[in-house]
Amino acid sequence: MYLTADKVAVLGAGGAIGSTIAQVLLANKTANNISLYDPYAPGLEGAAEEIWHCGFPNVRLTWSTDIASALDGAKYIISSGGAPRKEGMTREDLLRGNCEIARDLGVDIKRYAPDTKFVVIIFNPADITGLTTLVHSGLERGRVSTLAALDSTRLQSALAQHFGLLPDQVTGCATYGGHGESMAVFKGSIAVDGTPLTTLLESGELAAADWEAIKEKVKTGGARIIKLRGRSSHQSPAQQSVEMLRGYLGERYTLPCGVYCDRAPYEQVMMAMPTHFGAKGLEYDLPTGDAEDQAALDASYAHVAKLRDEVISMGILPPLGEWSKLNPNLA
Repeated sequence: MYLTADKVAVLGAGGAIGSTIAQVLLANKTANNISLYDPYAPGLEGAAEEIWHCGFPNVRLTWSTDIASALDGAKYIISSGGAPRKEGMTREDLLRGNCEIARDLGVDIKRYAPDTKFVVIIFNPADITGLTTLVHSGLERGRVSTLAALDSTRLQSALAQHFGLLPDQVTGCATYGGHGESMAVFKGSIAVDGTPLTTLLESGELAAADWEAIKEKVKTGGARIIKLRGRSSHQSPAQQSVEMLRGYLGERYTLPCGVYCDRAPYEQVMMAMPTHFGAKGLEYDLPTGDAEDQAALDASYAHVAKLRDEVISMGILPPLGEWSKLNPNLA
């Protein structure tokens, strides 16, 4: 009935994203052996009770405030366990605190769940928290990923809203690079009701100013949700993180994922790229675009690398040349 009977650890499960992840895992028949973790016991117990009350069949649900117990035997980990963004904050405002959480998570994975097959990091700034988790975990580079798909689904939604279409009538939407205001929005693969976006731009059917406004809406999509709802996104990250796990388990998943980049011109960072699942987890290709797209990706990479270097200066990550001492898979 479920895609996997292996244990899935959901971290930050007392919060809105984590508790929704647990529900989606069961509702779409992805996994039924779920371990919930959160340091806040009342919220965690409440989330567990709500899941029980849903009445899902054949559920093996445990919850614990002890990370060792939560991770023990886990084959998959989805973590939303960082501090959330508040109105007026950028993802980078969470850098130090959430990277410290990511470092500790990596250490805990190495200690309690070294055989984990796949990890999805959600909490921001995801490119850097995912990278920090990977370096400290000792896992293979394709075993740790970050949720990057929301930028692409937001792009699809924004175009569909602009043209008054169903989302499925807009295809080929993809953003690469960092998850945030520095993302690179690639336009060459996009079609709107079958017409290439580039054709619409050349003909003036989509004005250049409108295209720039759409891109800005996508780049600030998370901040807009916070302003509208008074809290950060939780339904969309929960849905897409579970879809990523389903991709690992053999289902079709075509949206970009955050992946560790280890070859020129983008090295020793984690950011969104065209990805597919292979024997060792995520594998990636370099995206292709016009000069404008490539320049945006280069700028996004520079931004992510700058954030990475800030975390190194904080002592949360070691210098680049010493990463292989913590994680031989990154040699």
